[in-house]
Amino acid sequence: MLQTNLTHVASLTEHTELLNNNENVMICCGRMGPMCIPVYESMEELENEYSNIKFADMEFDSPDAKVIRELPECRNFAGLPFVVYYKNGKVVKATSSIQSRDQITEILDEKFGK
Repeated sequence: MLQTNLTHVASLTEHTELLNNNENVMICCGRMGPMCIPVYESMEELENEYSNIKFADMEFDSPDAKVIRELPECRNFAGLPFVVYYKNGKVVKATSSIQSRDQITEILDEKFGK
């Protein structure tokens, strides 16, 4: 399990439930590495500012993380983490590698509103 204060998605069932129960979802799929930790930290801070978005993490090496690893939007990604933004269960944006808080908030505001 990732060492974050985010909601942990550990299975395909939990992934499906998360998307079915929340209109706006941001999932960071990664490891506890130097490119991932800053993204998790930003998400933990933003969770208090964006009550309309559910923030979660998923372990990249988990077999069930194929639900993110195998998305067409992630096909050409090389760097961790893979971050996927969902609206009403559909992917509206996907990014890879380290992201700054400003880069994340720009996406959140564009895709989900303030």
